[in-house]
Amino acid sequence: MSTQGTSAVEARLAELGIELPAVAAPVAAYVPAVVSGNHVYTSGQLPFIKGELPATGKVGAQVDADAAKELAQVCIVNALAAVKAVIGDLDRITRIVKVVGFVASDPTFSGQPGVINGASELLVKVLGDAGVHARSAVGVAVLPLDAPVEVELIAEFK
Repeated sequence: MSTQGTSAVEARLAELGIELPAVAAPVAAYVPAVVSGNHVYTSGQLPFIKGELPATGKVGAQVDADAAKELAQVCIVNALAAVKAVIGDLDRITRIVKVVGFVASDPTFSGQPGVINGASELLVKVLGDAGVHARSAVGVAVLPLDAPVEVELIAEFK
């Protein structure tokens, strides 16, 4: 990725060693993000890295909580890529309104909030106060493609 024309948000991501990926192709009949008024709603983003899921299975069984927290970061980076695809510049974000995280959980696992903190903490690191948001962290039986985590967001922009 060229650093010419890079937004301040993308520069902060780069400082963290994170490159904004191409938007992941949908795995069903939907689009990655939709604009309504001055809000962007992303579809649920899986932790794809270069088109592949780095891990599959349930958190608390096949995937440990720390690995799942890192995967939640990947999901939120993918969500930011989807936002950029529809508004053109991440510096236009004025607030992350809501994050919803889904964690495919072993029945004995109850640390969903800690897993989704991976997404929440990264948003605050790259967006500052604009990254502070409302959130839900939900344990589910299974996610698409047996992904351990999925994250969606709502962003307000100017």
